[in-house]
Amino acid sequence: MLTNLLSNLFKTAGTLLISAIGFGIIYSQLMVDHNMPLPNALDAERRELTTPETGRLSYYVDTSGEGRPIVLIHSINAAASAFEMKPIWDAYRGQRPIYALDLPGFGFAERTDRRYSTELYTTAITTFLEQVVGEPADVVALSLGSEFAAMGAQGHPELYNSLTLISPTGLNAITPDIPEQTLYNVFSFRLWAQPFYDLLATRASINLFLGRNFSGDVPDEVIDYAYATGHQPGARYAPLYFISGQLFTSDVRETVYNTLSLPTLVLYDRDPNVSFDKLPDVLETNSNWQATRIADTLGLPQWDKPDETMAALDAFWSGGE
Repeated sequence: MLTNLLSNLFKTAGTLLISAIGFGIIYSQLMVDHNMPLPNALDAERRELTTPETGRLSYYVDTSGEGRPIVLIHSINAAASAFEMKPIWDAYRGQRPIYALDLPGFGFAERTDRRYSTELYTTAITTFLEQVVGEPADVVALSLGSEFAAMGAQGHPELYNSLTLISPTGLNAITPDIPEQTLYNVFSFRLWAQPFYDLLATRASINLFLGRNFSGDVPDEVIDYAYATGHQPGARYAPLYFISGQLFTSDVRETVYNTLSLPTLVLYDRDPNVSFDKLPDVLETNSNWQATRIADTLGLPQWDKPDETMAALDAFWSGGE
C-alpha cells in the first residue's frame, strides 16, 4: 500500500514537473519579447570597436572634460550593463574625459553564442584601454568586473594610472567548490536554457536581486533598464556562464590582487553576495592598497551614497596626482 502511494506521488510530481517545463518553454517562445527596444544606458555618444579577439565592443564616451581619463567597468550578472555605473558617469561627465564599457555579452556589445571566459573579459578591457583610451586611466570596476580589471592591470600596468574596486569579488575567506561545467551543462541545455534565463530576467526576479543590493527602494530606472537589456537577442549566453560559476577565479586574491603595484582603492561596506573577510590581509600585504567603507550600503554605494562615493574617489585620485 505504502509502496503504491509513494509510486503514485513520484509519478504525479514527475508529471507536474514535466508540465511546468513544457509550459515554461511555450510561454518563453510565444509570450516573452526577446528583442525589446533598448535605449542608451547613458546620456552620451555611444561608439563601437570590433576586434577578432573580442568581437564587437560597445562603449560610451565624453571627452569634453580635461585631465586624466576615467574608465568605468560594470559587474557581471543576469542583466548587467554600463547603466550600473550611471551615478559615477553623471558626476564626472564634463569634468574629465570619461568612458564606460559594455562588456561582451551585455548591453550593446556582441551577444553571440560563444565561450565567455575570464580571458575574454580581461582581453576586452585591455584592448579597449589600449586602442580607444590610449593613455593611463583611472579605472573603476564593480563587483566581478573588478577581477577582470585587476587581471588587465597585472598584465598591462602601463594602461592604468589607478584602480578602484567597488564591492569586489575574490575577498571571501572561503571559496566554495562549485561544479562549474556540470552546472553550465544543465543551465544551457537547449530545451530549457531560454525559459530558465527568462525566469531570471523577469521584473520580479530583477527586483528581488537588486533589492538585496540597495539599502532603500530600487529606482524604477534601474529595474527598467535591467529588464530591457535582459530581453535582447542572445541575452542568455553570457549570464549562463556567470551563474554556473565559470567566470570567477578562486585564487584571484593570491595570484592577482596581491601582485598589483599600482594605487588601488576598495570601496565597500556590506554585500549580500560576497564578503570582504580577506580585505585586511590584502591591505596589510600591499602598501599601495587602501580602502574606504561607505557605511549603510549593500554593494552599490554609487547608487545608495553617491556623495560619499564621489568624495572617496576624489580623495584617492587627488592623492595620486
